[in-house]
Amino acid sequence: MKLNLLFYTREDVVQISRELLGKTLCTNINGNITEAVIVETEAYAGVTDKASHSYGGRRTKRTEVMYYQGGHAYIYLCYGMYSLFNVVTNIENVPHAVLIRGAVALNGIQTMLERTNRKKLTDGLLIGPGKLSKALGLHFSLTGISLLGNTVWIEDRGMSVSSENIVATPRIGVDYAAEDALLPYRFVAKQDFSVFTD
Repeated sequence: MKLNLLFYTREDVVQISRELLGKTLCTNINGNITEAVIVETEAYAGVTDKASHSYGGRRTKRTEVMYYQGGHAYIYLCYGMYSLFNVVTNIENVPHAVLIRGAVALNGIQTMLERTNRKKLTDGLLIGPGKLSKALGLHFSLTGISLLGNTVWIEDRGMSVSSENIVATPRIGVDYAAEDALLPYRFVAKQDFSVFTD
């Protein structure tokens, strides 16, 4: 079942980040369907979060998407090379977002391998936000797209992750965020989803 608007527009971005673990990220890019189970996320709590692109109410052409109503994709270019996929949450003008950092491939694996110039599936194919986006066809040109449509969306297929299988840690690569760099806003599912792979 595709996640609905009510899932994305809730207030607690940290809770949403945890609950995205075990959900299935789907893309239909030029008729190529790919699907992957989300296993690593990071929450970014908007204007009060020093690690967020929208900290202090920062609003640029790139970050404007973060101020959209929840249920949109914020995909930005990192180091001029990597597209990083984020889920916008909360209501309009509250710029919360969840970075999808890792997943396990389910379907469309041949397409993922071709996009990443690999010959065979490995455990690390979708671990790392840049690799994940490339494999799933999540290019920064798609930023702002609705997650309620049929190009990029997330489904709940009943693959829940129990609390004992979730590890919370500080986020990666946000040392500039001072005390906020220590917040336990990164979530990793320690659960084997590879049994669902096509």
